[in-house]
Amino acid sequence: MQHGNVKRGYEKNDLAFELKDKGKRNAQRIGIWLATNNLSPDYIICSAAEYVKTTMEKTCKAAGFNAKNIKLNTHAHNASDADIIDAIKGCPEKAKCILIVGHDDALENVLSDLSKTTIPKNKKDKVLSPAALVHFQIDCAWSEISAHCAELKNVIYPKKLPEFFPYPDIHGNENRIRPAYYYRQSAVIPYRVEKDKTEVLIISSSTDKHWLIPKGIHEPGLSAQESASNEAYEEAGVTGQISEAEIGCYKYEKWEGVCAVSVFIMRVSSMLNEDQWKESQRERRWVAVQEAVKLIHNNDLANIIATLPKYLEQVAA
Repeated sequence: MQHGNVKRGYEKNDLAFELKDKGKRNAQRIGIWLATNNLSPDYIICSAAEYVKTTMEKTCKAAGFNAKNIKLNTHAHNASDADIIDAIKGCPEKAKCILIVGHDDALENVLSDLSKTTIPKNKKDKVLSPAALVHFQIDCAWSEISAHCAELKNVIYPKKLPEFFPYPDIHGNENRIRPAYYYRQSAVIPYRVEKDKTEVLIISSSTDKHWLIPKGIHEPGLSAQESASNEAYEEAGVTGQISEAEIGCYKYEKWEGVCAVSVFIMRVSSMLNEDQWKESQRERRWVAVQEAVKLIHNNDLANIIATLPKYLEQVAA
């Protein structure tokens, strides 16, 4: 699979370059195709460039693959076709399906090296284009692959796949503008008890227009609690003990649909310094529960936060 479309100003040696939204959506469409065709990788070979890793992550998440079950082999972004072939030969023999995500030049050569047949090319004399996928079947052990040993099964171009995404899963009849997992989210109320007073940590939005708590998409392959814990670390720079059960849930409209948010609580045990916190452009503020209720932008979430003192009393009883 070739990486998705990158933003303008792209240079081959720019490892940190970002994908366009189009690149993300196309990668996700390939993910839906993989899931629909029961092609779940158990081993991934991926370039170290950020936009290539993002392509791989968007593809896997849209497909609902459990990242914990996939072994990742990251190679240099300027790896040659010979390097990639060596990486394939080094795959564990128990791996049944591998996904290779990289750059067009090296991958074009890999296709030529592996395929038993000539693959039709486009006007640019290429097989691949951004986020395109070539599906091969190989009947020998990975360590035994040789020139022209692979049978071509399919060449998948995202522009030929459905524009919208099935909901609530890959078999759903409803279509939405984002993959189904975007509409299932986790949030966490970070709190501490100081001198018998409960305080809540709130953070500013990315636009500094309102106050909120850490919240994000429920990552495929993680439990709702694990996903909430990740959001607490990434958006607020805190870690701690997260509740096993949700304290509440609420819904809000986004992406032409309705997102359902499971809310957990976390007793904060540590807090990153500003220079260690990746989202330090946000503001963090410890406030009393009632102050948080007044400041939080979403009324349904504010009502859930208001129940925190009573919830903690019940847990302690």
